[in-house]
Amino acid sequence: VQLQASGGGLVQAGDSLTLSCAASGGTFSSYAVGWFRQAPGKKRDFVAAISWSGGNIFYPHSVKGRFTISRDNAKNTAYLQMNSLKPEDTAVYYCARKRDRWVGISPDDYDVWGQGTLVTVSS
Repeated sequence: VQLQASGGGLVQAGDSLTLSCAASGGTFSSYAVGWFRQAPGKKRDFVAAISWSGGNIFYPHSVKGRFTISRDNAKNTAYLQMNSLKPEDTAVYYCARKRDRWVGISPDDYDVWGQGTLVTVSS
């Protein structure tokens, strides 16, 4: 399977943006999906994860209440709705398919990664 992340761009603080992660060429619906981000010079951080059915979702404190992850298995696509964006949200955002059905926060538990999409939030 291949993942294609899209939807990044330059926005102002307080704006909203929705990222998409389209899967092709393999199984998507049977696995959990996660979003991670990496700012320049920093490690890759967990942003959100959703289980295979969408029944379980997890966010870190830094984005909880502002970001919403969702998926449409019929379209082989996952989404990350980002509201009230802050300059510290600036990073390259990656979607990834987990090795199993359940949410997880460690990048090591994800085996297929998209190419990343840049989100820049100006103050």
